[in-house]
Amino acid sequence: MTGSLSIVGLGPGGPAHRTRAAEDAIRDAEVVFGYRGYLATCPDLTGAHQNLVSSEIGAEQQRAEDAVRAAAEGARVALVSSGDAGIYGMASLALTAAAALPPARRPAVRVVPGVTAAIAAGALLGAPLARDFACLTLSDLLAPWEAVETRLRAVAAADLVLALYNPRSRGRAWQLGQARDILAEYRSGDTPVGLVTDAGRAGEQVEITTLAALDPDRAGMHTVVIVGAGGTRRLGDWLVTARSLSESR
Repeated sequence: MTGSLSIVGLGPGGPAHRTRAAEDAIRDAEVVFGYRGYLATCPDLTGAHQNLVSSEIGAEQQRAEDAVRAAAEGARVALVSSGDAGIYGMASLALTAAAALPPARRPAVRVVPGVTAAIAAGALLGAPLARDFACLTLSDLLAPWEAVETRLRAVAAADLVLALYNPRSRGRAWQLGQARDILAEYRSGDTPVGLVTDAGRAGEQVEITTLAALDPDRAGMHTVVIVGAGGTRRLGDWLVTARSLSESR
């Protein structure tokens, strides 16, 4: 007999941005897998009756396989991600592991959506994502920088608002500066840029600047950088992108 697996997006930070479906899935689970930092954000949803299995950054593949295995053996399992599990989260790995099992052993799997960091950052900045936009991670841990740069140039040339995930860390200090320089080949220096760090968490920070003045040192791993497009304006403390493509610079 197989159990079930819920792949849960916890949202960007505190309880206010969690969905009820996410909370119910975690409370109902017998076993909860997750990065220890993510499990630490939802102690109100777990209890002594549950087995909490925490692991470190970098153990995502093993975590997904272990969660699928526990569900295949009959347990009700929740596998948590921050933000939305399907956007730079655990859903892809877990679904791939579940699909590799024989159908008779495959557990029931569902993906429970969450508020992703770009959405949370966009709300704090105003409405920069009102029209077409793209999300791109600057991390080159799972892709060569050449591939990242190719996608960055394509988005820049297409005049899409861009939400940059994983812009900078202690081990990756140069990518955001290079991304800024590449974007500057396609967009004016006064293009509005928003930096949101720890959206929905303690220490939340929101900053509005321009592409020319963007300082990579202002960003970290918990920052989302939103770069405006031709239709994006700064209106006081807000960044607003026009819904009509005819409203451009």
